[in-house]
Amino acid sequence: MKIDAVFAGGGVKAFAFLGSLGVLEKRGYEFERVAGTSAGSIVAALLKAGYTSSEMMDILNDIHIESFKDERLSYLPLTVIKWLQVYFKLGLYKGDALESWIRELLKAKGIVTFGDLPAQSLRVVVSDLSKGQMVVLPDDLDKYGIRAESFSVAKAIRMSCSIPYFFEPVKLYDRSGHFSYIVDGGLLSNFPIWLFRDGEKNTWRRPVIGMQLTPKIDERPPHKIKNAIDLYKAVFDTMTSAHDTRHIEDEDARNVIFIPVTDIKATDFNLTTIEKQELITLGESKTNKFLGRWTY
Repeated sequence: MKIDAVFAGGGVKAFAFLGSLGVLEKRGYEFERVAGTSAGSIVAALLKAGYTSSEMMDILNDIHIESFKDERLSYLPLTVIKWLQVYFKLGLYKGDALESWIRELLKAKGIVTFGDLPAQSLRVVVSDLSKGQMVVLPDDLDKYGIRAESFSVAKAIRMSCSIPYFFEPVKLYDRSGHFSYIVDGGLLSNFPIWLFRDGEKNTWRRPVIGMQLTPKIDERPPHKIKNAIDLYKAVFDTMTSAHDTRHIEDEDARNVIFIPVTDIKATDFNLTTIEKQELITLGESKTNKFLGRWTY
């Protein structure tokens, strides 16, 4: 059965998606169109390139995620370096290592640009901080005077994964030479399930399954705010989830696999083998439960 699929952002928590994909593959589901934000865009791109969940498990188990922390070389003291990198480069790490890793994986399957994929088969959400707006790639590239078919898929994924202050923003230049700072799509839409709705008819073209790394809306615990740091976290979480919340209420929630990963942070790059397997097992469990009641 052919379906469309949407993958939420969540950093290293996305290991749980591999468990979900394994179950869906065994049940005979085929992915026609996919979309994702941040880490979800990595899974979506590899899936559309032709990688199976088993291959992705091997790839992610072999990679040392710490290697993505590609700091700029400097002879200054460590504390000074980190402050200067955030202040002048707007991020602790360059993000080049992440982009290079993705580029090589896609190239191995014959995918370099969006022109190497069927039209509309992969869509990636990013945030344009300069213009203050959400951008869907490759759909919105024409607004920058860029040909979608010649744009690097790896570059798009790197943009969507550029967590503010953690990775440096990506400069996206338009034809006039002006650039925008592009960062993690999760700022504006961490779960773009709305992408596959027919705008005029407000219906799905085919069955859609979304994979979310949080509990259901009515099961999410309230924010505990005791100090300024708690307030900042609550503001950030509310900001990143507000746009998508209305899209996973009521009938849309029927199409979402909720995989509540609550004890691992998106940037916990030092996950142990046991923790990775626990995430995969959680994805399998929640997906089997979901399919047992899903109607389409």
